[in-house]
Amino acid sequence: MGTGAEEIAVTGEGDDGMKKPIRVAVTGAAGNIGYALLWRIASGDCFGTNQPVILQLLEIPPGMQRLDGVIMELKDSAFSLLHGIVGTDDPNIAFNEADAIFLVGSRPRTKDMDRSDLVAANGPIFVGQGKAIDAMASPNVKVVTVGNPCNTNALIACANAPSIPSRQFSAMTRLDQNRAVGQMAEHAGVPASKIHDVFIWGNHANTMYPDPRFATVDGKMATEIFDREWLQGSFLDTVATRGKAIIVARGASSAASAASAATDHMRDWWQGSNGRIVSMALPSEGWYGVPEGLVFSFPCRCENGDVIVVEDLPVDSFAQSKIDENVAVLLEEREAVSELLGS
Repeated sequence: MGTGAEEIAVTGEGDDGMKKPIRVAVTGAAGNIGYALLWRIASGDCFGTNQPVILQLLEIPPGMQRLDGVIMELKDSAFSLLHGIVGTDDPNIAFNEADAIFLVGSRPRTKDMDRSDLVAANGPIFVGQGKAIDAMASPNVKVVTVGNPCNTNALIACANAPSIPSRQFSAMTRLDQNRAVGQMAEHAGVPASKIHDVFIWGNHANTMYPDPRFATVDGKMATEIFDREWLQGSFLDTVATRGKAIIVARGASSAASAASAATDHMRDWWQGSNGRIVSMALPSEGWYGVPEGLVFSFPCRCENGDVIVVEDLPVDSFAQSKIDENVAVLLEEREAVSELLGS
């Protein structure tokens, strides 16, 4: 049975300019990514410094004691924007009236699992969560899937929430974008803030493509600053294999940077990307020839709470080959979970 009680519930906008609290659900909340993410949400980094939140935290039963400790720490942090906390192992409670959902929890990949094993292991989790979102969440909910394989997990959750428009589901490729930004900044010797409009095509996997053709470095075109050999060679390879390199270096997966990317993803969706191109994986509506429904990372802008795919960018032969490669992999993943997608 699920557990959890709300601490406080503020219902209106106060004299201090604070808005009505929103409900934010996080699954796998006591895991490493969830732990790093919750403090960013509660501090206002994601939804704004005048937006109170009620956190609705989901864990599996063996994780509930650890979640109790996380909730204690959140209380001890005395965040002014944190107006309530729910801790539960019941997705119907966690997703009740949720305005934003971070689907972080998933079974991790072990050394003896290939990607198809991971798809099969995690698929049923997202069937149940999709159904609970459909039944309980706000009709305007924004969902980002972080748990891997995130594109296909988002596809499964979306398919099992038929009353929620598909554009309200997304998968996170912002970590790949942030890694690309970091590599460009390091290579050019400039702060990351000087890099704009590099984005990701495809799947959050080794096949994904960080497209540099429209990126700028301190106002100059990246393709004029970096040579093609680097952009199509070590730059691409480093971004694609960065997660594995971090595991080798620190003996654990990239939790803090993943939480930071999830914050970036939802912040831009909620507050707008200010004209910048950002990476979001969405159920395709046929953009760039990607089959409809396939959850695929596209160049996007976010305005007024909506995601707008940038549809008019030219695609050269190299980019097209990478798009095609990602489509092929994602079609294989979709076929592997076809029985979980409903009618």
